Amino acid sequence: MKRLAAVLAVGLGACAPARAGAQFVPHAAPIAVQDREGREMPHPFLGGFDVPRPQLVDIDGDGDVDLFLQERSGELIFFERVGDAWKWQTDVFQDLDVGEWYRFVDLDGDGDADLLGEARFGYIKAWRNTGSRTEPHFTVASDSLRDSDGVPIFADRQNILNVVDIDCNGRLDLFLGRVTGTIDRYEQDRTGSDGFPRFRLLTERWEGIEIIGQVPGSPGIIPERPSMHGANTMAFGDIDADGDLDLLWGDFFEPGLLLISNTGSCQHPNLRNPPQRFPTGNPLNTTGYNAPAVGDINGDGDLDVVIGVIGGAYTPSQSSVNNLYLLEQIAPGSFEVRTSRMIPTVDVGSESMPLVADLDGDGDLDLLIGNKIAPDDITSAEVIHFENVGTRTAPVLRERGPIGIRGEFHYAPAMGDLDGDGIQDLVVGTWRDRVMLYRNTGTPVVPAWTLADSGLVVITRGSNTAPTLGDLDGDGDLDMLVGEASGALNLYRNIGTRVAPKFELVSDAFQGIDVGRRSTPHLTDLDGDGTLELLIGSEDGTIRVWRNATRDGEIRFELDPAITMKADAYSSVASGDLDGDGVIDLLVGAVAGGLRLIGALESAGPRRP
Repeated sequence: MKRLAAVLAVGLGACAPARAGAQFVPHAAPIAVQDREGREMPHPFLGGFDVPRPQLVDIDGDGDVDLFLQERSGELIFFERVGDAWKWQTDVFQDLDVGEWYRFVDLDGDGDADLLGEARFGYIKAWRNTGSRTEPHFTVASDSLRDSDGVPIFADRQNILNVVDIDCNGRLDLFLGRVTGTIDRYEQDRTGSDGFPRFRLLTERWEGIEIIGQVPGSPGIIPERPSMHGANTMAFGDIDADGDLDLLWGDFFEPGLLLISNTGSCQHPNLRNPPQRFPTGNPLNTTGYNAPAVGDINGDGDLDVVIGVIGGAYTPSQSSVNNLYLLEQIAPGSFEVRTSRMIPTVDVGSESMPLVADLDGDGDLDLLIGNKIAPDDITSAEVIHFENVGTRTAPVLRERGPIGIRGEFHYAPAMGDLDGDGIQDLVVGTWRDRVMLYRNTGTPVVPAWTLADSGLVVITRGSNTAPTLGDLDGDGDLDMLVGEASGALNLYRNIGTRVAPKFELVSDAFQGIDVGRRSTPHLTDLDGDGTLELLIGSEDGTIRVWRNATRDGEIRFELDPAITMKADAYSSVASGDLDGDGVIDLLVGAVAGGLRLIGALESAGPRRP
């Protein structure tokens, strides 16, 4: 693996209980994870998907289509098609910065795919494939596609354009969707000095298409009404298998995908037809802004459709997990949904907050993950349980569903025995200004969480509490650090006892630490010296490490400038020896609702993808 750029650019010198110079590295599938039905996820630690933008292209020339996804600005995730499965290869395909969108197309007519992407902000950057059909390599060829006068062509950056030969005359056509709901059509006029086409504008209202969505209303309060036009994306393909290209259109204000059929011919296209919801007869209904891709996935000779749900005007939090659809063509023009999670991975919605602990007292580590909001219920967040149904050294994490804590948003769980009964209790941060206490009123084997205090601590200002527990002053009981929206830290010392804790505020700006926004602290013994280090995630994704410098009861940490991790936005950290190899592993949650797993290099060995 070359790197996990902007997702986890990790350089962790000497921070594992192993020899000096040890480094942590990211893994895609070192630990088995199963869904609720017991099906294993091939790539559980991809970080989740919130806004996947798919494209299908045979990038390696082996005769089947491969899959690209854009989840983060500037990056391309690449899955190779191997047999009937998708094999994850990298999160940062050839380190290409494609801006907010991308499109593979053979621009120079040499039989392999070139690449278009956004040249910030709104122009069309072009890469030439200077490799081959089987071993592609992309080199910047133009800062922007240009019109026949040499003027850079502007593309709305929230829309995904397309390039095809719509009329089969051997000249490429460039289609730009506009936020007005119309389409600009350009046609190749000549070839520039860079070997790429120059395009001439033919019309700003191609085929009279104008997509007008509907703003969702509230029954009895706000009626549904015509909207202004929205962001859009388009794909062309012979959907009805009649020999010409039809158009699939996704729009911010459309809850489904629209099909505009070509009732003409290849040489004389006619798309002046009313849009139909796709698939016809049984249309897909999502949260809007659907990004289609067309290709023959199963090799049966007809086109299938992949749809990434970016999420538009229709409660996008409800598509934060089920958002990558595969529709198989079962007869000419007839499609069936095969899955809404084409790439299964750990994903609890948005802004995942992990916790690693032995929840059932069986000696191995289980997993809890809090989220921002439940994907299937907009009234509350959830905490999702993954039970280790394997062993301490051969873990298998199986999703068991939510643990029943409800009523707030942005759950941030932490765990410790706060009443000295030998059973772990749960403290939970929320979007508000307080940390809640749930006592374990069950047993070590069958925990049951009961709300004991809705305001165990209440911070002096701000919101988005994120607690972590640890004995910071060496007196045998658990103290608490609490992160918050401002990026500062709150230190609470336990002035009670191991069986009757009482948390007293020491500082609401502990050591002047400020990570910018949304501090998420985590205490763990990274280096095996018996003291707790402090890791802090943040809104910008940076995770920093502070070494324990506590002396004579004065709680203090010192920033280690040699250790920085760059994760996705809204990063948070949990830790534990997940595979029983004696080395701490890190789980990183972030904005898309999934997890990244980082393990020590010495223990990585055959686990590396």
